[in-house]
Amino acid sequence: MAKKKIKYFKTPIIAGKYKGKNIEIPAIDTTRSSKSILRESLFNTIAYDVVDSIFVELFAGSGSIGLEALSRDAKEAYFFEKNPIAHRLLKDNIANISPNSSYIIYGDVFELFDDFYDRLKDKNEPTFFYFDPPFSIREGMEDIYDKCINLISKIKDPFAKMVIIEHMSNVKLPENIGSLELIKNKKFGKSSLSYYKVKKNNE
Repeated sequence: MAKKKIKYFKTPIIAGKYKGKNIEIPAIDTTRSSKSILRESLFNTIAYDVVDSIFVELFAGSGSIGLEALSRDAKEAYFFEKNPIAHRLLKDNIANISPNSSYIIYGDVFELFDDFYDRLKDKNEPTFFYFDPPFSIREGMEDIYDKCINLISKIKDPFAKMVIIEHMSNVKLPENIGSLELIKNKKFGKSSLSYYKVKKNNE
């Protein structure tokens, strides 16, 4: 039986030094494009804070958020992805846009995050974390938000500038996750962004 051919579509980088360069996205169940309006709002919110920072994109898919961060002068970006199709395309997108500032971690974020976080803690540089897990309506993803919240609760150190979660709009995330507190939430149709910062008394 012939393998089903994967379809691809493109989305351009919105602003910065790579503005207009296209990111290819595979049309597969675990990967979707973050809307341009959502990406624009995200980078309007974090604005110049992203300059010279480290940007970590969990569940990276095509890498559209991390590559946008690099276009806006983030120092370096780390991309977690375990789907082999998305991983191959992620490598291509990085090679075409920002190969020298990008690092891919191929595998399950829930298994690899602890060691990675410890390395970031040793670096002690301003870091943004962007979580975009598959929507929980997908088969096998019913507990994805619970697992992500448990993972996010491990982020508690001052080097973490912000934790941003892209999630289904009908999912209400907690006001507090471990040492983090919700500072902003914005809806974009079926998707929303929730922004968390380390609590002041924890710094």
